[in-house]
Amino acid sequence: MRIQQNTIGAALSRSARKHGDKLALAFESRRWSYAELNRAVNRVANRLLASGLAPGDRLAAYGKNSDAYVIAWLAATRAGLVHVPINFALSADELRYILEQSGASALLSDLSLADNVAKASEGLGLSLSGTLHAEVETGFDVLQVALDKESGNDSEPDVAIDSASLAQLLYTSGTTAAPKAAMMTHQALLAEYMACMVELDIKGDEPMLAALPLYHSAQMHVFLMPGLLLGAPVHLRMAPLPDDCLAQIAGEGIASFFAPPTVWISLLRHPDFDTFDLTTLKKAYYGASIMPVPVLEELQQRLPGVGLYNCYGQSEIAPLATVLRPEEHAERPASAGRPILTVETRVVDLEMNDVPPGEHGEIVHRSPQLLTGYWDKPEMSEEAFAGGWFHSGDVGYFDEAGYLYIVDRIKDVINTGGVVVASREVEEGLFKHPAVSEVAVVGLPDAKWIEAITAVVVTKEGAEVSEEELIAHAKDHMAPYKVPKRILFADALPKSTAGKILKRHLRKELG
Repeated sequence: MRIQQNTIGAALSRSARKHGDKLALAFESRRWSYAELNRAVNRVANRLLASGLAPGDRLAAYGKNSDAYVIAWLAATRAGLVHVPINFALSADELRYILEQSGASALLSDLSLADNVAKASEGLGLSLSGTLHAEVETGFDVLQVALDKESGNDSEPDVAIDSASLAQLLYTSGTTAAPKAAMMTHQALLAEYMACMVELDIKGDEPMLAALPLYHSAQMHVFLMPGLLLGAPVHLRMAPLPDDCLAQIAGEGIASFFAPPTVWISLLRHPDFDTFDLTTLKKAYYGASIMPVPVLEELQQRLPGVGLYNCYGQSEIAPLATVLRPEEHAERPASAGRPILTVETRVVDLEMNDVPPGEHGEIVHRSPQLLTGYWDKPEMSEEAFAGGWFHSGDVGYFDEAGYLYIVDRIKDVINTGGVVVASREVEEGLFKHPAVSEVAVVGLPDAKWIEAITAVVVTKEGAEVSEEELIAHAKDHMAPYKVPKRILFADALPKSTAGKILKRHLRKELG
């Protein structure tokens, strides 16, 4: 007799048995009960295995939010496949890198991204290339399989999956041009789900709005998955459009919503904000980048009685590490809170000694939620866990009461609108223009983006190029969110005696 392991697929099965006909997921005109969602996941999992995929194979997902995207992710966990979420804004070249680096055997994508898929997958020999929710016959389509109640096999796949098996490869940007993939196991993600339920007061009887991209670990693993395992009704939207989000909260009786500061700002700036009935909203979560205190104060004023939760972390820790709860906002509005129950956090110096309260150091963690390493990058994995703790790459400090404050990132990473971008990726794209001699990319404070990607360019002698031309060039070579918001020109860049560009000088001068 095979004893069921504690996997994500098993956890969903338990939730489906308990909540049955209760609404699990709503997207556009489709509404899935927990029992229907569970059967749909089985149908897709069985078809994936029947297509020739085997446990351990990597299944890439390249698409926008949809019920099919959720079903594909859950089906992968139940079939023992390793899910590889890919930002739908990535170019064909960027997509191909991830497909190659992960060794993906299959790719599921939106039909609207077919051109990029064709360019990226040429010559890769994928075992399966299907769609997520096509309205026409495409071969393998997740939604069509999920809805096929007559011929689909909705029994649970007979696959042995260990709780220590990989569930997902989460690609994150670093200081190098090539993203790296955090290896996340079933047990790591489940540990985080349980902590989120407790620390964020997620309830099964409170409707949740999920509008941020599901390829991003925060929306998927801090909110949607804990909500589904508790039996919450999740209202999924393709994108966090202000009109739609406000209408959903008012029309569906939404009780909880997560968004980065840029989205909360867009809601507050909506001309009809005060005309929507938002009285059902109980919990407003924010994270992914630092929330300006004035915006926080405005949220408290215009949404009285709504509990605010600041969520800090990164993909490598599944991704929640600390939380500032509603009752803690009054005294410490700029704090990231305290470590959650499954995370141990320190702030250390270069020798891994704890620094005194108020003194800056690197934030390091220990937790069952952490990645097991970076996919196919053993040296990078060893460096990340130097001294037995995971090095976040963030600079921060604790106050006397043990509350964490985030100061800066050690590496040159820009957090623009809640999306992490490596400055070097942008620099390398701009370097491809024949007029560019030198370039430095930094993040500057911005009212909308929190950090706006700004490039400082030195042109080659005798060469002429405009800001508009360089931005057009950038759009041809990188995803839209990586394109600089502004390009400035300089005669020279500030450098150390060793020739290193001093970006901190640029930030100070331009900020």
